[in-house]
Amino acid sequence: MKKIKKYAHFCAPYLLDPTNPVTVNLIGAGGTGSSMLTALARIDFALCSLGHAGLDVNVIDPDTIERANAGRLLFTEEEVGLPKAVAFVNRVNRTFGTYWKAFDQPFSEDIPMANIFISCVDSVDVRFQVADRLKQFREKRQMYRDTPYYWMDFGNNRDCGQVLLSTVTATKQPKSKKFIPVAHLPFVTDEYGSDLLSAEAGDDTPSCSLAEALEKQELFINSTVASNGAALLWQLFRQGMLTNRGVFINLEDFRMQSIKVSSAIKADVEKIAS
Repeated sequence: MKKIKKYAHFCAPYLLDPTNPVTVNLIGAGGTGSSMLTALARIDFALCSLGHAGLDVNVIDPDTIERANAGRLLFTEEEVGLPKAVAFVNRVNRTFGTYWKAFDQPFSEDIPMANIFISCVDSVDVRFQVADRLKQFREKRQMYRDTPYYWMDFGNNRDCGQVLLSTVTATKQPKSKKFIPVAHLPFVTDEYGSDLLSAEAGDDTPSCSLAEALEKQELFINSTVASNGAALLWQLFRQGMLTNRGVFINLEDFRMQSIKVSSAIKADVEKIAS
């Protein structure tokens, strides 16, 4: 019986053996973003231990730490009122000896480019801002140290969430006898439009307590989504390829559904590569 080949995406070669640390823009330092920041620190430490150049992370978030964040975000009482980005980046830098940077401001054109964009935001508008900026780069086709290759987007509502990896431009794929290479992974904004993203949008009124916040989001949905996204990113670095590009998670009945690298998106490759 003939074995059916799986579709796979092979990592952009630069990320596997870079001259300088791979640059990352982490947009959002809330429940998911702060968990992802810790995961990035662990990935950086592991990569450096394996002889890789590691990561250089920018954290972008305009909000400050509030007491209502207790439980979902890990912080000390002295950090209440500090910018989230500054507090969390300082902690990682002290712990791991990194020199990562914090931008306590909204995402904008002032934020430098990076090889990987990671969005952990509950704003549909910010996602489309990220998409627009990356599409502008795609049109210019400039290549330099901070050339963006991937965009990983996280989203969740009360007890469900998802993470999805996209390519900024079509990535040249090697020939393979075992897999069918897929060069382009579409943006979440193109693939799902505002339907999926709008489904996440809810009451964004600031919570006055953790009890009130838990009415909007379950306690472990952020960290669960972040852990799965971090595992996906680690697999990309460690194995150099992916057969899954994301996952849908439902904590209410503990279901997970992987998002496969698919042939359905191959039709867009020629358009983006041309």
